[in-house]
Amino acid sequence: MQQGNKNGFKSGFISIIGRPNVGKSTFLNRVVGQKIAIMSDKPQTTRNKVQGVVTTDESQMVFIDTPGINEPRHKLGDFMLKVAKNTFREVDVLLFVASADERIGKQDRFVLDMLKGIDVPVFLVLNKIDQVHPDDLPKIIESYKKEFDFAEAVPISAIQGNNVDNLLAKIAERLPEGPQYYPSDQVTDHPERFIISELIREKALHLTREEIPHSIAVVIEKIAPDAEHEGMIRVQATIMVERDSQKGIVIGKKGVLLKEIGSRARKDIENLLGSRVYLDLWVKVQKDWRNKAMHLRDFGFRDDEY
Repeated sequence: MQQGNKNGFKSGFISIIGRPNVGKSTFLNRVVGQKIAIMSDKPQTTRNKVQGVVTTDESQMVFIDTPGINEPRHKLGDFMLKVAKNTFREVDVLLFVASADERIGKQDRFVLDMLKGIDVPVFLVLNKIDQVHPDDLPKIIESYKKEFDFAEAVPISAIQGNNVDNLLAKIAERLPEGPQYYPSDQVTDHPERFIISELIREKALHLTREEIPHSIAVVIEKIAPDAEHEGMIRVQATIMVERDSQKGIVIGKKGVLLKEIGSRARKDIENLLGSRVYLDLWVKVQKDWRNKAMHLRDFGFRDDEY
C-alpha cells in the first residue's frame, strides 16, 4: 500500500535482467536480506517476475527479478521473454547483470540488442568478481562498454556481498522523489503461496537429473491450519511434470527422492511462515504443459496473451 511521501524521499522500480545463470536471483536475495527468489546452477529457473523491496530512511527500491533472457523454444519460453521485456517500460533503472568469469557472448548481446533505444539508465552489474583477479576487471568492463553505452558500471559479488552497498547507493541517486509504496518491513509483493511453490521447485531442481528441471511446475493446492496438530500448518502441493518417466524420477526408488525434496523444502517453508509445517507432496503428469497456454495459466504463468 502506498505510504505518504516523505520530504526528499526517493522511490522507484529497478529491473534485473541478463542471460540465464549470471546470479540475478542471488543478487535479489542479497539485497532484501532473505530468500524470496530460488537459486540454482541450472539456467532459467526464474519464470515469473519476482519483486523484492529494499527500504531505507531515504529511499525505497523495488527490484524486479526477471527470467533469464534467451531465445525462446516453447510457449513457456515466449512467456518468460515477454515477462522480461515488459519490465523495460515499467522501471526507473535497468540492471544488466553479467558474469565476470565468462566472456561476453551471443546471449549477452541478444539481451543488449533489446535494450538499444530504451529511455532508462542501464547499469552494467558485473557479478562474480570473486571468481576473477582484480587486475582483470577493467579489461572485462571495457569489453562490455564497447557493446553498449552504460550509465554506470559496477563490479560486485552477489554471493559474498562485495560492493553491493555501493551499487544500491548509485541506484538510489537515479531514482525520482516519490512515495513509499510498501511498508518498511515488507520485502516482497508476492503472496506466500507463490514463494512456497518456488521453494519446493528449487529443491526439486537441486535433486533431479538434467532432463527434469524445465519440465517441473509446482501447484499449491491448500495452505491451512492442521486440524490434528495445534500450531502446525498443513501445505498440500503437487509437482507437475510432462512425462511418466519424469514422474518416476521425481518420486525416486521407494519414494526416497520425493521425501528428500519435501524434507528440504519444509525447512525453508517453516522459516518463511514462522511455524511448524506438515508438507504433503504429490507428483502428477500433465503432458507437454509448457506448450499449452491453458496449463501455463493454471500453473501461475499469467499473461494477457495466453
